[in-house]
Amino acid sequence: MKRLLIFFIVLTASASWGSSLNPNGSIEGTISDRETLSPLIGVNVIIKNSGNGAASDTEGSFKFENVDAGTYTLEFSYIGYDRVIKTDIIVRPQRTTFLNVLMQNSAIEMENVVVEGGYFSEVENKPVSTVNFSAEEIRRAPGSAGDVSRIVYGLPSLAKVNDSRNSLIVRGGSPLENSFYLDNIEIPNINHFQIQGSSDGPIGLLNVDFIEDVNFYSGGFSPVYGNRLSSIMEISYRDGNPKKFQPQIQMSMAGFGAGAEGPLGNNATYMFSVSRSYLDLIVDQVETGGALPKYGDFQGKVTYDVDDKNKLTLLNVFSKDDIGNTHADAVKGENNFYGVSDDFSNVAGINWRYVWSGNGYSNTSIAHTINSFDRNYYETKSQTHVYHNITKENNFKLRNVNYFKMNDKHSLEFGLEASVNYNAIDLVLFGRQDIYGNVADPVYVDKDLNTIRGSFYAVHHWNLFENLKAEYGARINYFDYTGNINIAPRVNLTYELDSKTSITASAGIFYQDIPDIILTQNASFKDLKTPTSTHYIVGINRMLGESTRLSIEAYYKDYSNFPINPEQPNMFLFDQVMIDGLFLINHDLKDNGKAYSRGVEVMIQKKLASDFYGLVSGSYSKSRYKDLTGSWNDRIYDNEYNFTLEGGYIPDDEWEFKVRWIYAGGAPYTPFDIEASAAANHGIWNTDQINSLRLPDYHSLNIRIDKRFYFSGSNLIVYLSVWNAYGRDNISAFQWNEIKNEQTKDEQWSTLPVLGFEYEF
Repeated sequence: MKRLLIFFIVLTASASWGSSLNPNGSIEGTISDRETLSPLIGVNVIIKNSGNGAASDTEGSFKFENVDAGTYTLEFSYIGYDRVIKTDIIVRPQRTTFLNVLMQNSAIEMENVVVEGGYFSEVENKPVSTVNFSAEEIRRAPGSAGDVSRIVYGLPSLAKVNDSRNSLIVRGGSPLENSFYLDNIEIPNINHFQIQGSSDGPIGLLNVDFIEDVNFYSGGFSPVYGNRLSSIMEISYRDGNPKKFQPQIQMSMAGFGAGAEGPLGNNATYMFSVSRSYLDLIVDQVETGGALPKYGDFQGKVTYDVDDKNKLTLLNVFSKDDIGNTHADAVKGENNFYGVSDDFSNVAGINWRYVWSGNGYSNTSIAHTINSFDRNYYETKSQTHVYHNITKENNFKLRNVNYFKMNDKHSLEFGLEASVNYNAIDLVLFGRQDIYGNVADPVYVDKDLNTIRGSFYAVHHWNLFENLKAEYGARINYFDYTGNINIAPRVNLTYELDSKTSITASAGIFYQDIPDIILTQNASFKDLKTPTSTHYIVGINRMLGESTRLSIEAYYKDYSNFPINPEQPNMFLFDQVMIDGLFLINHDLKDNGKAYSRGVEVMIQKKLASDFYGLVSGSYSKSRYKDLTGSWNDRIYDNEYNFTLEGGYIPDDEWEFKVRWIYAGGAPYTPFDIEASAAANHGIWNTDQINSLRLPDYHSLNIRIDKRFYFSGSNLIVYLSVWNAYGRDNISAFQWNEIKNEQTKDEQWSTLPVLGFEYEF
């Protein structure tokens, strides 16, 4: 830690000598109607606290040239539209910062009233339970390492489970119940070292520098999204720079990499990046006695503006992950298993956006997703084969979303999805003593699973009165393998009490298919019902100032039709991923598992209006499930209470100081039967105490310091981040160490200093 601090000081001091006194860049952008994407002419654009102003032209474009390098806030105002305020606009030397601004037609028209929600315009017309983050908010978040998933950990709807994984546990759900959409293309998992059938993983793979905007829906999301029970994350990548070639390099805890962006002719742009981990290059695996991860990724985007109505976007996200250890490594590292994993994934797609003649638009994408898993593991104590998985999952998906504005009171959103899956599964789960002390027969799967899914959805947006809005609709899902047809109706209401206060309510039904890796284990599983979740949400939002927003929400989620294995009647199958890291043997399943989650969440969020921003959130929740014995048990994610204090101070254009402190109740766990486990040299549960004990409470402080340097034609960001600054010994789980034949603790990260930099040429 001392060495890193000294290196940080020396590096920042050295870079300061070469910094330029008067570097400048420019800001350009386009302004459009949020509902129709038509350009808005004559919008007033002001750089706050600078005196600089402009107006959008006939194409909705605006420009500011020769702007001093630094951080700015822009305000957009237009008669008949809600004001929009964009914070964290970074101007870099000899670079152009591009903005795509969407403005909403005013819902409230009161004389002498100024709507104060301009800083939160991205969520004003979204359903309940929606939070928006800009790219800069993601980049600078302490304890996130620029990871999209980790920034949402501060939200009250997220359980705090394990620092070492990007496990999105949303309102009592599991990591299976989330999905991600990047520029209208679904990416089921945005992490390296994916857990098959889940959205979980330890390290994010998306390049945060490419991100323009993120919307996170923790419940009550639109019928436009389906086949998920808990949450959706919308991610937008920006377009590449249309003016000139711009390279950059970066290095952080996640790895080192490089990227570039620039124009392709007159109407097209590109951007791409490559990155690779470096631990395997600098650490001796023999000396550490553990498995060293090796991973890398490539991602790119090409945008082509065909004309003022048609826009094509080509997207590709690729990752390659390898990890493995030998029997000797496992013994030295006291690991119960050893073996190798060699995986890769790739998502490639093209999206066509067509803007209609002033009353709507369409987004249509075609994408191909491939996930390849090659995993082979052995039990350390006996060196017997326990797991073999060679699977290739191919998914071809068509997605179409249309928005049609009929008039100021009525608009429609509708579309369809169709996907074809070609899965080649070669899976062997060898019989091994389970947590009940039973030894199940092995499972052998050698099957090509080819399936078709289809969905239709429609939403009616209705401004009933000046201050009352409703949106209602439904989604119809079909899965040919099971033959299940499910109809999922949903409704959202928003009542504006005044310009500062609104009340929201939502109800809806959500379905999610059982993962293919489970369905293929027994032919009878195709007769299982589709797991279902019903959401009920009510909330209130209140502007406490121009840049500060209070939200209070209460929710209830009712789960049904969940699969449970009669051989493990107390286990909730969808939670097994967090316990074992994969889905194990299932010879038989019943679909009468039930669960519920309920809670109250409070959040105060302050945007960066001047030199300070912050977030304070807290929640109380309860999440339980009913097993096959008829008993109700706490789910393993049930922290009960969470509290987060997060904020930052940005005194000038060069320095940033940020902190995040999280406190959460201890998660439930089932204790081992110590005598039985010791006799078997294998962890065996005390089934009389299913999830009846709790881990110690979790708390952790993360801090981060950024220093930005502006040179005549480039800029450099150097940061020092410290995770778990005061070294709290947080425990993620208790495990049975088969090497020592005793119970041990899985401890989360201790104090972890991270030094990183990003240099843009």
